[in-house]
Amino acid sequence: LFLSVCRLKSSVSFLTRPDRPNLAYHKLKGRNPGIIFLPGFNSNMNGQKAIALEDFCNSLGHAFIRFDYTGCGNSNGNFEDCTIGKWRKDVLSILDELTDGPQILVGSSLGGWLMLHAAVARPDKVAALVGVAVAADHLVTTFNKLPIEAQKEIEDKGKWKFPTRHSEEGYYTLPYDFIREAQNHCVLNSPIPITCPIRLIHGMKDEDVPWQISMQVASRVLSRDVDVILRKGGQHRMSEKEDTKLLVNTVDDLIDKLSTTI
Repeated sequence: LFLSVCRLKSSVSFLTRPDRPNLAYHKLKGRNPGIIFLPGFNSNMNGQKAIALEDFCNSLGHAFIRFDYTGCGNSNGNFEDCTIGKWRKDVLSILDELTDGPQILVGSSLGGWLMLHAAVARPDKVAALVGVAVAADHLVTTFNKLPIEAQKEIEDKGKWKFPTRHSEEGYYTLPYDFIREAQNHCVLNSPIPITCPIRLIHGMKDEDVPWQISMQVASRVLSRDVDVILRKGGQHRMSEKEDTKLLVNTVDDLIDKLSTTI
């Protein structure tokens, strides 16, 4: 464990941006298509799925990048000041500054929402998508389902204690402005102009993000090459050994598919 932690810390690089906070990342050089892992909300690049994909890409000789959003992990910036729009720009910075050629984006939870935006913004670079428990529009949808009185109270207080099982307090504190800004980035209200291959993995025991969201994404994207893979016993983080194996195999299959067409 100690050696593993040292490996993670010593391998961090920083993407410097004159107008935005610096982003921490780790990059493996290799052949295309490259793989980029997009973490979930309040997560970082050192999670189990990211490391498993890095090890897989390393063994195969493919390029790989994992990184931290602004205000998360080792990246600069304040988490409290972040928005979906700022994190979207982080993903585009990684794509534009650190990659050449076609990329497969692997987005976990909120990262799955951001990968959709990146695919729309950079169709020439994003060759395929893999979503794990995609949380497209989820924070906004959850807020909109609250009683009007609760929404008004959150607006008055300026913050929302969003319930979660992944925090010691039992909630994440979100600024009301975060929710307002996130409304500008919802994607499920109209067709999503993405035509590349898409694979969506979701656990049916997910108590954080309903698996039906992956079905909505599948129906909204213009791509015809879309598979939804439901894990009957899978939970939100999809961190069981068989879950990780499924993710790696899904990426492997897409690499084979793209290698015959690139």
